Amino acid sequence: MIKIALLGCGRIAKRHSDLLGGGHIKGAKLVGVCDVIRERADAIGSQYHVPTYYDLEQLLERRDVDVVSVLTPSGLHPIHAIAVAKAGKHVVVEKPMALRLEDADAMIEACDAAGVKLFVVKQNRFNVPVVKAREALDAGRFGRLVLGTVRVRWCRDQSYYDQDAWRGTWAYDGGVLANQASHHIDMLEWFFGDVVSVHARATTALVKIEAEDTAIATLRFRNGALGIIEATTAVRPKDLEGSLSILGENGAVEIAGFAVNQIRHWRFVGELESDKEIVENYSVNPPNVYGFGHQAYYEHVVDCLQNQSPALVDGFQGRKSLELISALYESIETGREVALRFSPQLCRLGAVP
Repeated sequence: MIKIALLGCGRIAKRHSDLLGGGHIKGAKLVGVCDVIRERADAIGSQYHVPTYYDLEQLLERRDVDVVSVLTPSGLHPIHAIAVAKAGKHVVVEKPMALRLEDADAMIEACDAAGVKLFVVKQNRFNVPVVKAREALDAGRFGRLVLGTVRVRWCRDQSYYDQDAWRGTWAYDGGVLANQASHHIDMLEWFFGDVVSVHARATTALVKIEAEDTAIATLRFRNGALGIIEATTAVRPKDLEGSLSILGENGAVEIAGFAVNQIRHWRFVGELESDKEIVENYSVNPPNVYGFGHQAYYEHVVDCLQNQSPALVDGFQGRKSLELISALYESIETGREVALRFSPQLCRLGAVP
């Protein structure tokens, strides 16, 4: 049995605690929660009858904790993940793994030095429609890739950002690109491969925060394909979609819904008998803004730890996604196309005032 504790009991912690505390992850269980805000820790701890902690050091003193899921503000991920690794415990960290590339490198180094695994949460990769699209890609059904698009059209009003002082800040969060759209950006890169360059624009349209609530970008991939990112939390009055489109010479797939959870289009040159089954049986997951892969993700973590198998999204994969996001912010600041690989100069993500 893999024993997991949660560090951070904010908004996203409900999804993690429901699965682990509710006994939905075979081979894993929730054994503790920690948050500096006592009320938040107490609420989850009492709900699932597990010990609560208000100080990370106290939690890390427990020898029976195998994994700590780091669910704190993004800007605090590095210091917390490194502390967990040094205590000899495996690390699960929510997206993005860090806000600065040097912090991501430090996290990878700390986990390697301690001999523990680093898992970066990218749960939408486990959504059933996404899994089926990836299987089609691996089978070569798209042929030469032409164009990839992600759209994040969500609603986050001022009350959302006012829940916590860190939301929307450069030091601890970033804007829609670093937070809400990071899963979708990761999937675009996962399907289309290495990015050569990006050109992005952004604005803060409807809320009072430091970072952006609306952004667009174009991408050039190494394989010759182009990409488009459209991301906003300025949709009113409620969420519209979170989608991924994959267009190739031999097929086109669009996965939409609120969180990349519904096959909208599934068309290939030379249809297979299995295509009808995919559309009928695997086209929709139930609606949830966080996606539907957290359960499959934790099952994957358990499998990796029990069988010593490689993680689908390890520290290096998480860093790759962060580098792309950093390049987008660099382009926003400079107004120019930014080539990958690069060292951020004007990117404000992770900057402490």
